[in-house]
Amino acid sequence: MLHMLQKKIGIDLGTTSTLVYLPKRGIIINEPSVVAISLLDKKVLAVGDEAKDMIGRTPDTIVAKRPLRDGVIADYKTTESMLRYFINKAIGGIKLFRPEVMIAVPAGITSTERRAVIDATMSAGAKAAYIIKEPIASAIGANIPIGSASGHMVVDMGGGTSEIAVISLGGIVTNTSIRIGGVKFDYAIAEFIRKKYGLAIGERTSEEIKIRIGSAMYLDDNERLKMNIKGRDMISGLPRSIEVNSDDVTEALQNDLQGVISAVKTVLFNTPPELSADVMDKGMILTGGSSLLRNIDTLLSQATGVPAYVADDAILCVAKGTGVALDNLESYKRSILSTK
Repeated sequence: MLHMLQKKIGIDLGTTSTLVYLPKRGIIINEPSVVAISLLDKKVLAVGDEAKDMIGRTPDTIVAKRPLRDGVIADYKTTESMLRYFINKAIGGIKLFRPEVMIAVPAGITSTERRAVIDATMSAGAKAAYIIKEPIASAIGANIPIGSASGHMVVDMGGGTSEIAVISLGGIVTNTSIRIGGVKFDYAIAEFIRKKYGLAIGERTSEEIKIRIGSAMYLDDNERLKMNIKGRDMISGLPRSIEVNSDDVTEALQNDLQGVISAVKTVLFNTPPELSADVMDKGMILTGGSSLLRNIDTLLSQATGVPAYVADDAILCVAKGTGVALDNLESYKRSILSTK
């Protein structure tokens, strides 16, 4: 009986969103990593979806913030309350049973940053906390046989970071972590629109532009996407609406996309020849929310000569992988740094 209630939870703790996976049930939570706090009494007012709606719209006594920056904890206390909220929501508030939790973190984090994630998870109510590196988790979630003796390349593009790794025999052979992801993309779009059209837009609008009309490569005239956006005119200070198209987004993202390309090239450059041949055969697998940007696969394969494929359910790969690894701890012991 007790064994039945032994809860296991996999968490993809991301800069922009947190996903929670329960073995046998799949992804049960996918909410923004945002916490709204009242400055008067330091109380947490809302977490997740509810808190995100408050971004850019709060009176000055309430602040909505993202406690993670570039994939790591920037604000410890807030991260802890956020984790507690997600863990309680996942186990349906049965306080008696403390769950085992596995959290995915960027491969490039320092031991101090790793310690912080474990401590925050334990204080948020976990019985045991394990850490798995994002590239490994996303590969498991994308059904890549990571235990085999051949090289697999994963490009996991999230909100705060992009992780590029070549995995073989359950471990990371070469990898790099860059602080370019969805948040950086949104920021670049807002900057570009401010410069080109003299219009100030908020982060929610720039994210919407990216999702609705964004493309990593220029589209042909007949495929070009357009949308109307509203913002504040930089000169008159009054609201104004304009039409932007996908070329604006492509141009705005040039710099950041070059950063992703050169990181992918660095990893390929540092990969042992035997494994390079494997990667060439199988191609690289793209996961994470930012891999959903139109044509990013084509861009990467043209730039590197290695075929690129976007994984199914790319946004869910990391969270799924944490759940699978937690369910099969024994077989993944080598790939996971467990610290009690």
